[in-house]
Amino acid sequence: MPKHGKRYRALIEKVDRNKQYTIDEAAALVKNLATAKFDETVEVHFRLGIDPRKSDQNVRGTVALPHGTGKTVRVAVITKGDNVAAAEAAGADVVGGDELIDRIAGGFMEFDSVVATPDMMAQVGQKLARLLGPRGLLPNPKSGTVGPDVAGMVRGLKAGRIEFRNDKTGVVHAPIGKASFDPANLSANYQALISALEAAKPGSAKGVYLRSAFLTSTMGPSIPLTLGGAQA
Repeated sequence: MPKHGKRYRALIEKVDRNKQYTIDEAAALVKNLATAKFDETVEVHFRLGIDPRKSDQNVRGTVALPHGTGKTVRVAVITKGDNVAAAEAAGADVVGGDELIDRIAGGFMEFDSVVATPDMMAQVGQKLARLLGPRGLLPNPKSGTVGPDVAGMVRGLKAGRIEFRNDKTGVVHAPIGKASFDPANLSANYQALISALEAAKPGSAKGVYLRSAFLTSTMGPSIPLTLGGAQA
């Protein structure tokens, strides 16, 4: 096991490992545990009762966090025609058609998300699938990054819409804000995420779906959560 420093060990002592915290309690506590010199990202980690080896049990979806992620999202849009102006007006950081595809293929990666219109997906798949796929950046209808409404897709990403998916161990990792957020806003973002996660439950998944959950900041220890939701 890796050795933790004095600061981290002191933070761990503030978490009762025998307790499951409500999201309201954990959201307040995580702020006290985020002592780094930067605004730490707050993430939640769900262990799901699925078999990730089975394609019909994999979980994937998107959710609009009501208070955003606290991160400035750089959006690249691959489109053409009238959609170019629409994407730019919606706040896209870089917009283009074949020339943008070639630019990305040549190494340009100054973006956090890529959206595309359906008429560009043949070229995107052919030239960028191997590059963007492993990075989780390949446009996909299931992640809300392929469609005719480029303006809506861009605004959604800019406002805090995130994609979630399970990893190969059946765990979903997702950001719900920054340590500087008000605890109530972190809690609201969590509630939106857990609702979307429950809605994405595969029909073939049996038994307990949401097995466990933990809240953590970038440099802080994890906080075990009760899956009963926030306090009334």
